Amino acid sequence: MTPDLSLSVQYGVQEARLPRWRLRRWAERALAGAAEDGLVDFSAAELSLRLVGTAEGRKLNREFRGRDYATNVLTFEYGVDPLGVARGDIVMCVPVLVREAREQRKDLLDHAAHLTIHGVLHALGYDHIKARDAKRMEALETATLARIGIADPYVAA
Repeated sequence: MTPDLSLSVQYGVQEARLPRWRLRRWAERALAGAAEDGLVDFSAAELSLRLVGTAEGRKLNREFRGRDYATNVLTFEYGVDPLGVARGDIVMCVPVLVREAREQRKDLLDHAAHLTIHGVLHALGYDHIKARDAKRMEALETATLARIGIADPYVAA
């Protein structure tokens, strides 16, 4: 059973290819995969997903990570409350997303789906600092993407 999702989508920049319904579908897929995986015990998620431009992405990355560049996705995880609700904020920098898709010769929507799923998993507490954790997170991302017909993003084309 897929956990309940409350998703707020904010557009700091417009990107017609990334409507709310599409972002929501990808977030729901990530929640379903995480629930099946069982690493995090949660029954619902309250997430916000904000699409930003380079200036805002750079400012947030500098302010919260001490890195002076815009990154593709930045996630703020707030944990799971006693009622089982996981909360987090996800920021995706659209110009970085577009540039990476072009440079990596990936379909933009495939790359956006991957980064959305990646960000949602971070919001649930997954990380890739240790090799073991990275392997688990990447496997979950790959399996979730495969269920919607998207190739493994970690395999070079």
